[in-house]
Amino acid sequence: MQTMPDRLQVPPGSDGVRFTDDLTMQTVLDALELESGRPIPDLALRPGRAQMFARERPALERVLDGARRGHGQALVLRGESGFGKTTLLDNAASSVSGFRIARVCGVESERDLSYAALHRLCAPISDHVEQLPAPQRDALIAVLGLVAEVGADEPLACLVDDAHLLDEASLQVLAFVGRRLRSHHVTLVFAVREPIPELHGIPELVLGGLTDTEAHALLVSIVPGRLDSRVRDRIVAEAKGNPRTLLASSSAPAAEQLAGGYGLPVALPARDTYAECSRLERLPVQTRRLLLLAAAEPEGDSAVLWRAAARLGIDADAADQAASLGVLEFGMRVTFCDPQMRSVAYHGAPFDERRRVHQALADAIAEADPDRWAWHRAHATLAPDADVADDLERAASRARETGGLAAEAAFLERSALLTPDPSRRATRALAAAHARFDAGSLAAASDLLTVAGAGPLDELERGRLQRLHAKIAFAGNARSDAPRLLLEAAKALSPLDVRLARDTFLEALEAAVFAGGLAAPSALRDAAEAARAAPPAERPCAADLLLDGLAVRFTDGHVAAVPALQRPVEAFCRSDDADWRGLACLAAAEVWDIEALRAIATRYIRLARDIGALTELPLALNYVASMHVQDGTFASAASLIEEAEAISAATGQRVAVSSLLLAAWRGSAGEAAELVGASRRDAQARDDGRQITLTEYTTALLYNGLGRYADALVSLRPAFERDELDSCCWILPELIEAAARSDERDLALKACERLVGQTQASGTEWALGIEARSLALVTDGPNAEKLHREAIERLGRCPAAAHRARAHLLYGEWLRRQHRRMDAREQLRIAYDMFSTMGAAAFAGRAHRELLATGERARKRTVETTNQLTSQEAHIARLAAHGRSNPQIAATLFISARTVEYHLHKVFTKLGISSRVQITDVLELDATTTPPPA
Repeated sequence: MQTMPDRLQVPPGSDGVRFTDDLTMQTVLDALELESGRPIPDLALRPGRAQMFARERPALERVLDGARRGHGQALVLRGESGFGKTTLLDNAASSVSGFRIARVCGVESERDLSYAALHRLCAPISDHVEQLPAPQRDALIAVLGLVAEVGADEPLACLVDDAHLLDEASLQVLAFVGRRLRSHHVTLVFAVREPIPELHGIPELVLGGLTDTEAHALLVSIVPGRLDSRVRDRIVAEAKGNPRTLLASSSAPAAEQLAGGYGLPVALPARDTYAECSRLERLPVQTRRLLLLAAAEPEGDSAVLWRAAARLGIDADAADQAASLGVLEFGMRVTFCDPQMRSVAYHGAPFDERRRVHQALADAIAEADPDRWAWHRAHATLAPDADVADDLERAASRARETGGLAAEAAFLERSALLTPDPSRRATRALAAAHARFDAGSLAAASDLLTVAGAGPLDELERGRLQRLHAKIAFAGNARSDAPRLLLEAAKALSPLDVRLARDTFLEALEAAVFAGGLAAPSALRDAAEAARAAPPAERPCAADLLLDGLAVRFTDGHVAAVPALQRPVEAFCRSDDADWRGLACLAAAEVWDIEALRAIATRYIRLARDIGALTELPLALNYVASMHVQDGTFASAASLIEEAEAISAATGQRVAVSSLLLAAWRGSAGEAAELVGASRRDAQARDDGRQITLTEYTTALLYNGLGRYADALVSLRPAFERDELDSCCWILPELIEAAARSDERDLALKACERLVGQTQASGTEWALGIEARSLALVTDGPNAEKLHREAIERLGRCPAAAHRARAHLLYGEWLRRQHRRMDAREQLRIAYDMFSTMGAAAFAGRAHRELLATGERARKRTVETTNQLTSQEAHIARLAAHGRSNPQIAATLFISARTVEYHLHKVFTKLGISSRVQITDVLELDATTTPPPA
């Protein structure tokens, strides 16, 4: 089966069939992921998600439903290469339930081998051959009998990809079969690029390309940072609606080119450019120069290009030839017919020619766009030039506002290169290194630091360089060294710049927190004591409050630090400052403020997106994902985790993601085991002690869900001995449950003592709810029941549905052990339904076993049923439950009201309900909460 050529398709044009349903974007993103070899996120928090395959998939489903009812049919999917035929077949194969699947793909090398494809298609169902009448076994018509026989036992879907490459004999037989399925439980789907005479008369579904609106939305989804609108429009125009081309065009340019139009075409591998280079060499000089000019102007601005062409003496004949050869298209925007030709035209030209073209573009732009003018002047300049370097530095500050950090870094880097004065060159290189680091380019930042370090820097700049070296170590694979390096930098900066020194002390504390047990034993306390001795801020801001609070935490302990940490948490809830939000999230968890944690983390995502801070964005996404996990909205968490992993892979950094937490709550033992192993290896390689603690905690969470309490206790003992920031929220409740269920009462009481000291100091509903739930496990008699009820009541007043479900479970288990079976059933049913709806399979299984022990035969339905909801169906269900009408939901999700109705019908069927009112009960939604974001 081919993996890519036709995997990426979407809605047809205005005369074709169009569909907008849930599979759309995710299906295309899955295909893009296979093509690119990297994760592509489904960005739930980004606006403008295109909905594609809006009618194709329902049409395909109708054909399959017909076969399920005994009304078989064949269908031809027709579309150009890259327009999604294979994607639709793949989706049909993976999503259809109750069908046996047989697949085959046409192969060019087998076209002369008669019946080669037929043999490959029928091999998986050949076990039914013996059931055929003897005369049919040796006849071609046996194929029809065979598929009919298989379909009689179980509906059969035969999927034939690249049917235009089948051998003629196989194609004839399958076309014969396709016309004779009306009374059978069989579907036969052909995917072709062009009409095939043998398939004439079989119903056809024509796929078209992306509309500009859909292409824009898809491009935004696959570019992690900022995207300049003019560059976006040019990429979309050149892609001509082909998603695969769109991906190739968007993945090649550097971040600064996509963000602000400040970049050059990326050189392609020689194997991909040889033929095109040979083709260009045969063109007239002026035509080649025009192509180079178009390649060097990233926005395709027609007016600028023609002004520059006039300065180079390029006449209209060159344009006519480029257009007639199908290389360029001319309009308001000049675009390449093949986007790869842009790179070939640029890098195939001599260096002097490229400089001449950039100078012509600079002259054509002049003062109308000072940033683009400075950029082209810089590439037209060979020797250092102070004036050009100054212009680039001024452009950098403007670029940060329009193109984000990547564009700013591009200007500063070029400015440093063209600066003749060694001192100013070093200063600009240092500034560029900071911008590159913030944009997520760690290797580029390190290279620029080498340049900066070779020049004359003053004492303050040396301190800034030392600080950035330490930050790169922390972001990379040397986290155990980072606390010491940052503390040394902070001390060096203290007499020079109080603000910068305090920030660096805070970074040293942050590094020590994340290094955890892998750092030097005294690292946290050393950093905290040094921070308390640091010069005070003249005008304290949220960061100063956070530094002071954390310093108290690691010198005087949790209880003493609660008031000192609550102040910065409140300040960060009000602030729009992007810095230190990751550490502020941990501080919010430390004081058990789940609402503040969600508010800080959600704003963290927005701020990181706004400035293109790809170093920070994955961390922000993971914090919000963890909040969704705590509240039982696993699908939303999974979407954010996918995006975080995609960005981390693209920038070369690694973060401790929430995928482990999600897998543990879902009870996915196999998936969790694989993630745990990978997480441990990664944590050891990066000296990330906090990630090791996360691994220990999530392993114990999984084991508690599975009822393997002794194993959970083994996982948690090392973490219990370490007093890490915010560990009280996660480690202590899991350890208390595991110890209480393992008859380790002394350990459970010791953990409870530590927990109560912290929860009482915090006093939030979350803290006191977890406290009551934990104390109930080590309490006997009537007081235990009071605690169980208190836990349920308190946890019901905060966004922690997963923890509330566990409170119901523990209460039900306690009631059963008190031989109060009827009361136990009520609590266990609530827990079972909540866990099943959110997809927490292990905990749901535990509740189900307890229900059976009470004598009730619980119907196992919800985990399996709700897991069948697609992300789009789940989103529509939540919006409907919150009172949104079909038109309102359609407007929110950029789909039609008819499509909303189609999905709601499927939701009702899957959940076994008949009205919107029942959605709230089945999905355990809190009607007072804010509807999920569009």
